[in-house]
Amino acid sequence: MTDSSATSEPDTATIAEPSDRFREKRDRILDAAARIINERGLKALTFVAVADEVGLNTTSVTYYFKRKELLAAAALDRSMDQLAGMLQRAAQEATPRDRVRVLVRLYIEHMANTRLGRERPMTLLSDLRATENVIRGRLMDTFVERISGPTARLFDPGPGPEGPMLNRARAHVLLDTLFWMRAWLPKYSVGDYERIGLRTMDLLTRGFIPEGTPWTASPPPPAPDTAATAEISRETYLRVATRLINDRGYRGASVERIAAELNVSKGSFYHHIDGKDDLVLECFQRSYGRFSQSQRRCIELPGSHLDRLTACMAELLDVQFGKTYPLLRITALQALPTELRLQVLARSDRMAIRFAGIISDGIAEGSIRAVDPLIASQCVTGIINSAYDMRHWADQLPTRQRAIELYAHPLAFGLFTPL
Repeated sequence: MTDSSATSEPDTATIAEPSDRFREKRDRILDAAARIINERGLKALTFVAVADEVGLNTTSVTYYFKRKELLAAAALDRSMDQLAGMLQRAAQEATPRDRVRVLVRLYIEHMANTRLGRERPMTLLSDLRATENVIRGRLMDTFVERISGPTARLFDPGPGPEGPMLNRARAHVLLDTLFWMRAWLPKYSVGDYERIGLRTMDLLTRGFIPEGTPWTASPPPPAPDTAATAEISRETYLRVATRLINDRGYRGASVERIAAELNVSKGSFYHHIDGKDDLVLECFQRSYGRFSQSQRRCIELPGSHLDRLTACMAELLDVQFGKTYPLLRITALQALPTELRLQVLARSDRMAIRFAGIISDGIAEGSIRAVDPLIASQCVTGIINSAYDMRHWADQLPTRQRAIELYAHPLAFGLFTPL
């Protein structure tokens, strides 16, 4: 565990007992920081931006937080406090199903109340990886201790050596399903949130594969990578940048670090790439192009629509569990200017809609269970996007195919269905 004295003390002014006025102003500053991080990413968090949001001067903000890194850490800590509180309430239920049901309900209620201005916003925890090295270590330790660990313990211990591995996959899929809601839930009216919670819980409970149907995904061979052949030098930059952005966030994937990994100069970088925003946008375009190619290939496969859906999932999960060229995490989105961000989100929605079409056709033919296709498609897209974070987990399983089966199991068959 990292020495917290280097990170969390002193994150506020040193006073024995903070007054109500002090706490109220500090909370307003954290609210503003959360909104800025959620809308524009950690790189946009500055004392000037926060001061403008809350109507203070920058000197007043620095009275509460000496450095912006400490402000970011405090905003992320508060979000983990909020989520940990939900997990504690859920853990009091008697069965795994009831625990998950309560967690899903509490999280969606929080999303509704935040949208209505009744609760304080949670900061996107995806920006943990973009914080400073020392602070990041402490925050990641806290996330494991207070969030991912307790989420895995919502489920009963599974039998055999794969039991703990399955529970880690269950926890990841459950948390990612909740976190990914930020990408699509705002498209709905708050009045629809209760129904969305019920339909999401139905999917998490029973999956999208009908009872008695096995997972038989056999991904097709990937198509030749023509972009890599045509522009190998540019493609090399995109590969390295994608991996670094996934690992360290927008801020951590500096031009210097990318150039150092390739053993080239910064000048060589700018010869191939105009700037960092252009790099992130091109990484997204390349990732989404590969994602769409996989979808189109699998749609042409023989068999049922379930066969096509699971084949596409298997192929893309294989990419994410690999070590060379993953898909860019959607968490990099906040780093882009608003206009470019909307373009990327629109393309992401089109890919989810394509999955929704496959699911709808599968429901009509009887190969896929009757689920809400829009919700299910977003959940499938979300767990594929975040699978990169489980690559070390996948390495612990005997084969890549087994890792794919185990990771997909919670959404395909339901969180509570044994292997």
